[in-house]
Amino acid sequence: MFLTRIKSKESGLLLYGITPPKSQTAPEKVSEIAEKTLARLQGLDIDALIVYDVQDESSRTSEERPFPFITALDPFEFAHQHLASLPIPKVIYRPAGKFSSEELRQWIGNLTQNGFYPVFVGVPSPDFKPRTSLPEAYAVWREFEAESIIGAVTIPERHAVLKDEDQRILDKVASGVSYFVSQCVFNIDYAKQMLEDVEKTCRTQNIDLPTFVFTITACGSKKTLHFMEWLGIHIPDSVKESLLSSENILESSVNFCLQIADELIDFCIAHSIPFGFNIESVAIRKDEIEASIYMVNQIRDRLIAKGLRKN
Repeated sequence: MFLTRIKSKESGLLLYGITPPKSQTAPEKVSEIAEKTLARLQGLDIDALIVYDVQDESSRTSEERPFPFITALDPFEFAHQHLASLPIPKVIYRPAGKFSSEELRQWIGNLTQNGFYPVFVGVPSPDFKPRTSLPEAYAVWREFEAESIIGAVTIPERHAVLKDEDQRILDKVASGVSYFVSQCVFNIDYAKQMLEDVEKTCRTQNIDLPTFVFTITACGSKKTLHFMEWLGIHIPDSVKESLLSSENILESSVNFCLQIADELIDFCIAHSIPFGFNIESVAIRKDEIEASIYMVNQIRDRLIAKGLRKN
C-alpha cells in the first residue's frame, strides 16, 4: 500500500505520472482518453498514479514557450470521475497559493475520502501573489494527517544554483511532508549532489531522511528537448549533443533514462536513502507513451533484482 510504504520509508516505489486532457476536449473524447489510459495502466505494477495540475509558467522566463499553453481539466475531477476503476491511489498536484484555506480544506477532505493524496506545488511565477502561503497550506493538511500523507516537489537544478534545497526539504519535512517527487532528472550529478547535501544535513540535525521519488521522462523529439530545457530541466551538453545527433532520439533518451535509474538505484542503496521512481508520460505520441510503459517495466525489473520489489 502506497501510504504504508511511504510511512515505513520502504524503497522501490513505482509511480506513473500523467496530465489530464485539455479543458476544451469534448466530453466523449475525455472518456475515450480515460479508457485508453486505463487500458495501458490496468496491468502495470505501479504503487500510485500522479495526476499533474497544468500551470502556465510563461511569466517565469522571457524565453518564448516552445509549445503554446493550453489549460487542462482539473486533475482531481478527471481522476475521480474517469479513473476510479484503477485500483491504486492517486496523487494529485495542486498549487496551494491559488486557493483559500477553506478551499484547500474542502479539497483535501475530498481527496482523503477517495483515497487520494496531495502534493503541494509552488506558484507558477515569482510575481504571483498567493492567497494561501505554503506554511498555511501545510497547517490545513495537518488536520488530515492521521489518515493521509503529503508530498512536495524537489528540484536538483535549484540546488545547483542556490545550494539550499537541503534546507528547503527539511523545512517541508517539519511541516509534515514525508516524500519528495523530483523534477525530471537528466543531470545525474545535480541529483547526487542534492542527495549528498540532504543526507549530510539530516545527519547533522539527527533527522530521518524522507523518501525521494525520481521523475524519469523520455524525450522523443528536438522540440520536446527544447521544451524540457524551457521548463528548467538541465540537460548536460554531452547528453544533448548525443540525443540531437542520434538517428532515433526517443530510443537514445530511453537508454539514457535507464542509465540514470541504474545510477540512482546504486547511489541510494549505498547511502541508505529511501527512494522510488515516477515514470512520466505527458506526451500524446503513441511511441512516447509506449516508451514510458517500457521504462516502467524495465525499472521494475531492476528494483526486483535488488530485492526492492516482489516479482
